[in-house]
Amino acid sequence: MTILMRTSALASTARRAHSMSGDKYMRTTESFEKVVARFRQDRACAVLRTVTADKAAPAMNAAIEGGFKLVEFTLTTPNALDRVAEFRAKYDGLNTGNVLVGCGTVLDIQDCMDCLDAGSEFLVAPVLVPEVVSWCRMHNVVIIPGCQTPSEAYAAYKAGAPSQKIFPGVAGGAAWIKAVSSALPMLKLNPTSGVDLDNAGEFIKAGATSVGLVAPLFPPAAVAGNQWDVINANAVKVIGNIKTALA
Repeated sequence: MTILMRTSALASTARRAHSMSGDKYMRTTESFEKVVARFRQDRACAVLRTVTADKAAPAMNAAIEGGFKLVEFTLTTPNALDRVAEFRAKYDGLNTGNVLVGCGTVLDIQDCMDCLDAGSEFLVAPVLVPEVVSWCRMHNVVIIPGCQTPSEAYAAYKAGAPSQKIFPGVAGGAAWIKAVSSALPMLKLNPTSGVDLDNAGEFIKAGATSVGLVAPLFPPAAVAGNQWDVINANAVKVIGNIKTALA
């Protein structure tokens, strides 16, 4: 039995044990599958990273009004957990089918717990931290870890990550996604860096399960200048391009 097989088997056993305990972080298999299904359905996630706390809510509202149904507040944004709690209370996407709210830049298990306490419905990491992925899978929490190579993406998949964030951007862009998706069809790739308003549809057509939009959706100058109409227009454009790609 390989190390990856042993890891998967141990995680499965641990999930069964935890499901019978009073662990407040334990989610259901059904909720796990519902979050995964939302990424397959909505395809695009608005990823907000800003250094100014009071810009976060209006910037994300502009993206939502432009059509985004998956949103992520990174922990590098001041008071990010307050915004997660606020938006989760407003939308409660897992239960209503409305906007699904997640946390990004999750680096350790304490980050996972803090984000879940705030109401995060999914977690995203910039790097692959095996113990974080194992903990999340043990608790039926959707985690999308950052991977740079096919080997890392496959290791994340075997550890229990239902989707793999491709970060930073890879040479070849959509062509890389197509090649890796063809060779490793069990992977559910989520490219972020390198995805913009114009090429997001190309990544989807190439085989990406979903994409993340960061600076192209939230230009720093637009956020700093309270130009919420710019962000709204960006959202409308990229969501439109993705719908066209899927037609």
